[in-house]
Parts: sequence; C-alpha cells; structure tokens
Amino acid sequence: MKISLNTGQNLFADGWSDYELLDSGDGQKLERFGPYLFIRPEPQALWSPYLDKAVWQSASGRFAASDEERGKWELDKHLPASWPLGFDGVRFEAMPTPFRHLGFFPEQSPHWLWTAEQIGQFKSAYNRPPRLLNLFAYSGVASLHAARAGAEVTHLDASKKAVAQAFQNRDLSGLVDAPIRFITDDASAFVSRELRRGRHYDAILLDPPKYGRGPKGEVWQLNDALPELLANCAQLLSDTPLCMIATIYAIRTSTLAVQSALADALQGQAGTLVSGEVGIKENRPNGRAIGQALYVRWSADIA
Repeated sequence: MKISLNTGQNLFADGWSDYELLDSGDGQKLERFGPYLFIRPEPQALWSPYLDKAVWQSASGRFAASDEERGKWELDKHLPASWPLGFDGVRFEAMPTPFRHLGFFPEQSPHWLWTAEQIGQFKSAYNRPPRLLNLFAYSGVASLHAARAGAEVTHLDASKKAVAQAFQNRDLSGLVDAPIRFITDDASAFVSRELRRGRHYDAILLDPPKYGRGPKGEVWQLNDALPELLANCAQLLSDTPLCMIATIYAIRTSTLAVQSALADALQGQAGTLVSGEVGIKENRPNGRAIGQALYVRWSADIA
C-alpha cells in the first residue's frame, strides 16, 4: 500500500460573514471579527497598508507585542468581554485573549469543511457515524462542526478554561445533545492510555502548540514530542480509517518535515497525503495573502 503525496496546496479562509482580513502592512494586519475591528502583529506583512489610516484608527483593539511571544491588548473601553460569531451553522464566542488571538482560528475553516465532507462519505460507506478524536481542541469550533456533520467526537484539551469555553460554544450552537465527550487531559498521555485500552478512532485532528503544559505539569515541546505523538495517533486509527489532520503554528517548522513525519507514522496505510499552508487573504480584488500555519492532512481511500 502506498500513500499518494500532494504538496504545496495552500488553503484560505472562505465563506465567512463574521470574519474578514481588511488590510495588512507594516508588520500588522487589520481584521474584522463581527462588528469590531482589531489590529494584530503580522511579521509576514512586508508591504504597505492599502486602506487609509482612518480605517485602522477606528479599530476597537490593538495587540501591542513586546517580543515574539509576549504583549498585551489595548482595548476600547466600550468593547464587550465577548460576543457571538458564527460559521456554517456553528456559533461561538469571540474574545481578545492573552495569546493575541480571539478565541478561535478562522484560517482553519477549510479543514472544518473538508472534515465534514469526509464524515459524509464515511457515513454513506459504513452506515454509522465516524469516531473522531480532536487533540489540542481548544474552544471547540472544529469539534462542534464535526459533530454537526454527524461524527461522534472526543474533544480533548489540557486547559480547563479552554474546555469550559468549548462547553459554552456547544450550548451557544444548540448542540447540547450532540455526541461530544469533553476531556481535560494531556494529549500524549491520553493517546498512550487509549492505545493500552485498545480503543480506536476513525479520524484524528491535532493542532499542537510549540510549547505547552498538561494539567499535571506535563511538558510539551513540539519538535521533541510530535514524532511519537503522530506515530501513536496512527496506531489509534481503526480498521475503517477516515482521515488525520495536523496543523502546526510553529513557523520555523517545515511543512515538508511534518509531512515526512506523518507519512512515516502512516506506513502501511493507503490514501492521499496533502500538505501546504492555511492562510487568509485581504477581502478585495487581488488581495494579498498571508500564511498562518502549515498543515498536513491524510485521507483514506473509501470505496
């Protein structure tokens, strides 16, 4: 069995009404999240802004970065603590976080839509919902979208606060009765235990950070821990595998390196492996594009 490789497939956030990249330049980006505009650092914006300064000055918040990792928000005093947004039938809260994002990652929406298509194919082929594991699942938008498409979802994150936010987003989406199991745990430790228990999943999503800590102080270092985690996730796949997606925001990591690691972990599995970047484009003709993360996704051949 052989994996077919398809490289350089860049994906861009599309189909949004509650989010858009309005402009970028001078190392920053101007984005709209619902009714509010925000300015965030963007080292890849090596050009000059397109819009007038007055538009930028109307932003409700600006993240002032002190270095690559740290910074703080400068927010309009009238900005609410959070506000609801939606995408493709899923509702969730947006809010400025200490990590410079707003509680979700709009550039990942192509993965949500693609996963929903895969779930539909699986249900048609096997007449049952696929079991999907979402690791480093954060505030749960991917989990909710997959559950809405018909998957049985295990949502896992090491942060109690993130899991609590996922609960709130579930309720906001009207998915209280959806088959989602929420777990607060260290991803590597959980996957190892699931292997010992003999449990399997048809689909696995993972969005690991560059650095993190588990609920019991477990240390996560991307380059050290990712190969073993990918290998263990490949072993977790069922006899009717559907797909795996890895999204990596550590920009110093190569797409080719992650692709090779996942291909190595999936030895013996047939299917298609696609890699590239997920990104955003300015919402105007010939708008400039900015890569936000690299991704590698594998899909099995379903008859």
